[in-house]
Amino acid sequence: MTPQQLSDIHAASFIQPRPWSAAEFSGLLQSENSLLCHQAGGFALGRVAGDEMELLTIAVDPAHRRRGIASQLMQKLEAAALDKSVTTVFLEVAQSNPHAIALYHGCGFAQVGLRKNYYTNASGQPVNAIVMSKTL
Repeated sequence: MTPQQLSDIHAASFIQPRPWSAAEFSGLLQSENSLLCHQAGGFALGRVAGDEMELLTIAVDPAHRRRGIASQLMQKLEAAALDKSVTTVFLEVAQSNPHAIALYHGCGFAQVGLRKNYYTNASGQPVNAIVMSKTL
């Protein structure tokens, strides 16, 4: 998947926080620590540091949702992380995003923290981030 394709899916999936540009994806993909898993309609991108990985973003085009793609992408990303000797995965998710929170719980993640006012919603109001973790 090209940086432009990633950016297009991201833009279709997110208003807040702002969608990432093709140049931003290109920069991330140049790092040997980045892990990208993709399939038709979606992708998951993580960054490895030692034995940990942070899920940077996951996006599924709205036209492809409700087909289990996000769960499949999480499984693929976790498998790729295991190949890099990752033992723990972390992520942040907006407290106001119940669908993503349900996805992560369904994938075995648990809340380990809270970052107050980490995001800003479309109306400019602060939104807390739930920090979640999973041991692989």
